[in-house]
Amino acid sequence: MDEADGYFGERVAAAYDESSGDMFEPGVIDATADFLAELAAGGRALELGIGTGRVALPLARRKVPVHGIDLSRAMVARLRAKPDGDAIDVTIGDFATTKVDGTFSVAYLVFNTIMNLTTQAEQVACFRNAAAHLEPGGCFVIEVLIPELRRLPAGQNVVPFQVSPTRWAFDIYDVATQATSSNYIEVVDGRGEYRSIPFRYVWPSELDLMAQLAGLRLRERWDGWTRDPFTSESRKHVSVWEKPAD
Repeated sequence: MDEADGYFGERVAAAYDESSGDMFEPGVIDATADFLAELAAGGRALELGIGTGRVALPLARRKVPVHGIDLSRAMVARLRAKPDGDAIDVTIGDFATTKVDGTFSVAYLVFNTIMNLTTQAEQVACFRNAAAHLEPGGCFVIEVLIPELRRLPAGQNVVPFQVSPTRWAFDIYDVATQATSSNYIEVVDGRGEYRSIPFRYVWPSELDLMAQLAGLRLRERWDGWTRDPFTSESRKHVSVWEKPAD
């Protein structure tokens, strides 16, 4: 692990866009950017964990000024190398605590990135940081998965999610602490390589309480960016919390 960039150093950054291929499909990106542009309503947007600019660049093309925060210089370098990437302001730092100038109409944290904060205290701090950057009436948006604990038989704590002759990937859960990790084993040139990234999974109700602690209130919750209803069968949710206008 590159200490300066956390778990998203040069090796991860170099392959990130390809390894997250489904999330780069035009339909996914357009739905995400359209949703956020509507909430921005002509104002500024703050992306927590801007990464390689998957969302920020199409949002900026919709005439929404975007400022990003990210700990990984390697990921931001990939953003800078893309067309119009240099036009987006980025502050290097921990998005749970780093402050930037000005206020924003919308702040957002997508693709499970809230789980990169591995303690409840850090996740609460992230909500407070987002709220502090919002103008009255502004919104904080999170896209995050629903923990797949129903896939765990009694006594099991491992869920595989990718198996091939050269790559194995699996999540390990600790249901007592909500700690989890995604683990990858790859065979390259006949040699096995292993890496592990820790997360903390979080439930919608817990996120709502974090929002209340930050002075925000739930405005809407959907199954995804196309605003399909959120149900007990949903595998992820897009939630919007609002900072009271008064």
